[in-house]
Amino acid sequence: MTGDDYELREQLPTPERFVELRAAVEVPPRSVEAAGRGLAESRYGVSAVHEPSDTVVGMARVVGDGATVFHVCDVVVHPDHQSRGVGTQLVDAVVEYLNANAPDEAYVNLLADLDGFYERWGFEESRPASKGMVVPTGERDWGGRV
Repeated sequence: MTGDDYELREQLPTPERFVELRAAVEVPPRSVEAAGRGLAESRYGVSAVHEPSDTVVGMARVVGDGATVFHVCDVVVHPDHQSRGVGTQLVDAVVEYLNANAPDEAYVNLLADLDGFYERWGFEESRPASKGMVVPTGERDWGGRV
């Protein structure tokens, strides 16, 4: 990690801290209840801890089925700790996990909110071969189908 102020730990933050970190970087909110359920289903998680305060200031995790699909998500660094290499170290840890655990034929993906960051690990846009799609939160009627 950059300097002696941060330690990477292969653990996830508490659901409360997960919600706080997401709010700090202004990405769509999650409830503490949903965070707790989701974190428990993670394949892998890593946190960056600011040593002097023993506070989790960054996180990243992998979800999926553990064999055919791995989705990198919730890569977040609190704004007060950005531009110090913390995010790079988090993704390095995720990529190390993927290299050790994702079979060659697995589909590894992420939704990037930051242009030019993930490419250094080999991530590239999937278009035109495929496109990412979402159903906006609060507008899910699944096209009238159940």
